[in-house]
Amino acid sequence: MSLLARETNRFSNLEKSDSMIRTMTIEDYDGVRALWMTIKGFAIRSIDDSREGVDTFLRRNPTTSVVAEENGEIVGAILCGHDGRRGCFYHVCVREDYRRHGIGKAMVVHAMNALREEKINKVSLIAFTQNDVGNAFWKTIGWTKREDLNYYDFTLNEANIIAFNE
Repeated sequence: MSLLARETNRFSNLEKSDSMIRTMTIEDYDGVRALWMTIKGFAIRSIDDSREGVDTFLRRNPTTSVVAEENGEIVGAILCGHDGRRGCFYHVCVREDYRRHGIGKAMVVHAMNALREEKINKVSLIAFTQNDVGNAFWKTIGWTKREDLNYYDFTLNEANIIAFNE
């Protein structure tokens, strides 16, 4: 049985407890942004991560982004989208006091199932090299670190500045 199938079975009844993993909507933005602001070292872009930027992303990818909610409060989130060929995770985070309870893994499974529903067969993500917690998480749940490629980007809009939470 694959990791995805095992984890789907394991977390299929999460909604029966106080935790709920569900598809993100723009109505979640304030709670998601508040969560982002609590994550040390988290990088936020001025345009892409604004309400308007996230709204654009969610309209393009209406079924694949995920939040974890506990007692009405957002405690985890993943922005997830695809280009028709490959999915990509952005801003994967769980509030520090909720880590190591399976919430991150449950959100990953939820998003991966949504991608599979849309016939996407591969998903990737970028983790900062200094993000020890994140890199350990991805390794623990079976993701493969690529050593055979270089990642490049080019800024099209210089106004889209990045800021790191301290």
